[in-house]
Amino acid sequence: MAEYINIRGQSIEVVASDPANPTQGQIWYNSTSNTLKGLGYQTESWASGGNLNTGRRELSGAGTQTAALAFAGEIPPNSNATEEYNGTAWTSVNPLPSASRDRAGSGTQTAALSAGGSLYPPGSTPTTALEYDGTSWANGGTFSVARWFNSQCGIQTAALIFAGNTLPSPSITTATEEWNGTSWTTGGALPTAKTIATAAGIQTAALCIAGAIPANSATVEEYDGASWTAGTAIPAVSSAGASAGTQTATLYMGGNPTFTSAFLWNGISWSSAATMPVPHYYSAGGTDAAPSTAAWVAGGYDSGINNTLEYTGAGPATKTITAS
Repeated sequence: MAEYINIRGQSIEVVASDPANPTQGQIWYNSTSNTLKGLGYQTESWASGGNLNTGRRELSGAGTQTAALAFAGEIPPNSNATEEYNGTAWTSVNPLPSASRDRAGSGTQTAALSAGGSLYPPGSTPTTALEYDGTSWANGGTFSVARWFNSQCGIQTAALIFAGNTLPSPSITTATEEWNGTSWTTGGALPTAKTIATAAGIQTAALCIAGAIPANSATVEEYDGASWTAGTAIPAVSSAGASAGTQTATLYMGGNPTFTSAFLWNGISWSSAATMPVPHYYSAGGTDAAPSTAAWVAGGYDSGINNTLEYTGAGPATKTITAS
């Protein structure tokens, strides 16, 4: 029988842990797990995750696919539920101070920020943001323009909020505000007022994707830390979608009326991603904390009320080699 060393001209490396930066086609034996592994290629895919404990729509999120945070929303009535996700299951944790919906969120599971939203009674809209430290919620500073269905991205100490509904309803706004961890200041206004748009990126390199103006749109705007400019439109008009990633690598998920569609942005152009198995809109999803290649979305209207989906992007992947 031919031996691998004679076929390939080299022996299989034995290592105690997987290589940090393997090359395509490389094979090794992991002596710790007693498995033969190699770096191959995986196609993009969606998988079902654990269900939310409190199914709801118009909820908000932060964090990554394996360390996510979902909070607020409407059951109905409005909810103050907060849940943490570990990549397998959701766990109920300390709730928000008040029941609300239509908030925005960004940051990580242990350092999240949420601004805007709608409380009961209808028309009651807070201007105080909230910060989550992995255990409980606390005030995160007062911003200028009360709004709901607004968009948000960035981290807990450097965030950006923009767009949304304002009073008297049904007004929508171009207002942008920046948070530095201590105070809110006015940023560059959007070229066109929007609501129910979604955000990606960080405070100094953000995207405003789709949304209603007031009709659903496909327009995209890019923020450089000072001003917004027109970007490349997504392939379909949509609002109330979710997104994950950076200004140059973003996944847009679901939305109305795109429902099960997903689109990938590579910094130059948009392309269609794999179709979602369950419709999601007015859902929670990771922002810049969750990369476009490992995104998540949870809750929302239609079949998504308590459903969680996990997206895995195409690309190199370590695989265990087994006998066929």
